[in-house]
Amino acid sequence: MEIHLLNVQMPFNRDIARFVSRKSLHDYHRDQAEKALRPVRQMLDGFGIPYSVHVEVGDRAKSITDTARRLRCDRIVMSTARKNSLTRLVENSVTNKVLELTDVPGRSNSRRCGLEARALRRAGRNRGCAAAALYTVLE
Repeated sequence: MEIHLLNVQMPFNRDIARFVSRKSLHDYHRDQAEKALRPVRQMLDGFGIPYSVHVEVGDRAKSITDTARRLRCDRIVMSTARKNSLTRLVENSVTNKVLELTDVPGRSNSRRCGLEARALRRAGRNRGCAAAALYTVLE
């Protein structure tokens, strides 16, 4: 199995981005992704499980589905806020958008899941970003 950790950062407003160098923006997004994915990476490292890290900037749902498609992933596992399905539907959640945009089976982690769910929830806790674990089963 191949595990891909993906963090999607929202781009800065053009009015802000025009005053900052591309390198500074890139470094900022990379740093934020590192912070967000740290709990999941520590858990996987603790179990000796290999993984790849990916950082994207853009629309969260589209970036998750495009990356899953590009990497030919068999499953998408996402962190979610602790909300019920109706609230997520009304708020037009990233989870719902991902499920609409892809035919790759998806799973959102809820409070009842184990250690991996808690780590992934912490990774997606920062506002303006999304965290997903994508994996491919190797034959």
